[in-house]
Amino acid sequence: MTVRALYLEDLTVGDVWEGGPVTVTEADIVRFAEKFDPQPMHLDPSAAQGRFGGVIASGWHVAALVMRDFVDQKPFGDTPLLGLSVDQLYWLQPVRPGDILSIRREIVAVARSRSKPDRGTVQMRMTVTNQRDEVAMSFLNLIQVPAAPPPSRENS
Repeated sequence: MTVRALYLEDLTVGDVWEGGPVTVTEADIVRFAEKFDPQPMHLDPSAAQGRFGGVIASGWHVAALVMRDFVDQKPFGDTPLLGLSVDQLYWLQPVRPGDILSIRREIVAVARSRSKPDRGTVQMRMTVTNQRDEVAMSFLNLIQVPAAPPPSRENS
């Protein structure tokens, strides 16, 4: 399925894209943690029992899953995007083996660059919920988006 490329002019505050479902497995949690966040609550079911009641996913793992879903879903089509910042990143509920995550992406701001009018920024609020509709993670993402290319001229 080809998705139409979206440019700055195509985007408005309030636009929403849904992502997921993303199922999180214990094997994936452990594999990510071994490489990138080797803390006991992500690796060892016995060590995680006390405080967390079992193994939980690294917040960075959840963020990486959200990024992968964004790339796979291609809500902007093939338009080249550049991430500029992540703000107000909150991990609100632990993500556990078997959780099924849904991602809501909502545009909260659109602005054309004054100094480089061939591009602008879009700020999106990402909200990640589990199968119980509990918010597991949320953040604001600032993305650079190109303006639409000028119409091509054909020589006559």
